[in-house]
Amino acid sequence: QNQVSREIAYALRSLPWISVPTVALFFAEVRGYSKLYDNIEDSPYGWSGVFLSMLSFLFFTDMGIYWIHRGLHHKLFYKRFHKPHHLWKIATPFASHAFHPVDGFMQSLPYHIYPFLFPLHKVTYLGLYIFVNVWTISIHDGDYRVPRLLRHVINGSAHHTDHHLYFDYNYGQYFTLWDKIGGSYKSPTSFEGKGPHDYLRKLREK
Repeated sequence: QNQVSREIAYALRSLPWISVPTVALFFAEVRGYSKLYDNIEDSPYGWSGVFLSMLSFLFFTDMGIYWIHRGLHHKLFYKRFHKPHHLWKIATPFASHAFHPVDGFMQSLPYHIYPFLFPLHKVTYLGLYIFVNVWTISIHDGDYRVPRLLRHVINGSAHHTDHHLYFDYNYGQYFTLWDKIGGSYKSPTSFEGKGPHDYLRKLREK
């Protein structure tokens, strides 16, 4: 009941607390403690380095989030930190940032660790940070449209919906790679016509 308003309220309460350590890390990154750079000529590989850094950022953060997310499902951490996000069995886009502050910050850590380890253009970093937030919204939006050839490669909304429904599957963020390596991959029920939207459609048809 009142799910959307509850998701919004939870996100609004959590985001300021998530922002405090996030801003501190941003300051460290832009004040010269990281490997962020301002100009393309500062990259050891030029424009190719910029494009390669985009790909490596996605794969690095996908790996990090997979293991952090999976760790948050451990009984030592789940009830205190991650369970609030799993109140929503069929999530809406407003659930995308409805995390306990510790949970939300922990899952953002790979984004901040990356520029301390690898060179990254500042504007590229900002663009990627916007992208990952949009992606987080998209995997909670119930829109299952992924190109058929990429259905078992891209971790989309269908995969994440089953994560909320079945708990122990599809921990990944962008790709299914680490779920397949870690034995936690589940082919989405919606791809088999058995997802929640299929269930609702059948109810309406009756």
